[in-house]
Amino acid sequence: MRAETAEMAAQKINEGLEHIAKAEKYLKTGFLKWKPDYDSAATEYGKAAVAFKNAKQFDRAKDACLREAAAHENNRALFHAAKAYEQAGMMLKEMQKLPDAVHLIEKASMMYLENGTPDTAAMALERAGKLIENVNPEKAVQLYQQTANVFENEERLRQAVELLGKASRLLVRGRRFDEAALSIQKEKNIYKEIENYPTCYKKTIAQVLVHLHRNDYVAAERCVRESYSIPGFNGSEDCTALEQLLEGYDQQDQDQVSEVCNSPLFKYMDNDYAKLGLSLVVPGGGIKKKSPATPQAKSEGAEVTAAGDEEEDEYAGGLC
Repeated sequence: MRAETAEMAAQKINEGLEHIAKAEKYLKTGFLKWKPDYDSAATEYGKAAVAFKNAKQFDRAKDACLREAAAHENNRALFHAAKAYEQAGMMLKEMQKLPDAVHLIEKASMMYLENGTPDTAAMALERAGKLIENVNPEKAVQLYQQTANVFENEERLRQAVELLGKASRLLVRGRRFDEAALSIQKEKNIYKEIENYPTCYKKTIAQVLVHLHRNDYVAAERCVRESYSIPGFNGSEDCTALEQLLEGYDQQDQDQVSEVCNSPLFKYMDNDYAKLGLSLVVPGGGIKKKSPATPQAKSEGAEVTAAGDEEEDEYAGGLC
């Protein structure tokens, strides 16, 4: 089986080399041929890249893609040149050279924009962001924000806000709270513009958590106050929970803060924001309860304390 695979790979490599030779022949000029045939050369380089890729010769495939891109550029076929650069980037991805891959995909996206195909440019940038997210989150944030800008310029606000959301979550994960606060505000503005008000409420919760982690109670309170103008926010469970959270935080009541942050409304948010809630500590510290106590348990606890620690077991069932 291995012998067959090796034989097939060798066959594909030879096939690729034949296409390279044909491409170079198309580029040659002579007495009767004054201008290189860039179009035919590009086609042959593209075929060579596919053959090398099938042989898992990714470095050779990448070089063939780059030659294809150059031929298309010389032929002023920007869209096809961009596609070839993007493919070269994907070959670098296979070689685990992610920063180099992202660089080529960014170059492709700029060419797509120049060619007047912004949707393809945005998809390329998003793809680059996904590639680099785990290796270089800062770069991924930049790429997602660029993608959002492209979509926003095309008035595709739903796609734009989705990418901004990815950027915001990465900023929170990296504890870049100042930038995260601005990014979430931009999301909120777009959701308000497209009249998705319930999501605005959720973004207000995210904002408040970020501001409290910045130790900026004033900004957190202002976010809630400004959100009263959003239809349906005042009186919603989101609004009530945030008012309780701010009250507990202001009064340094860790139990109240923990109870709000352990509620389903907070726990089932995007993971990055749920973690912010669970790790929120009031100014001056305080001990966080492991789980929210029931009202009955609270009253029992108060009575047990009043009776004294020594009698705790005897009166654990409560006093009349």
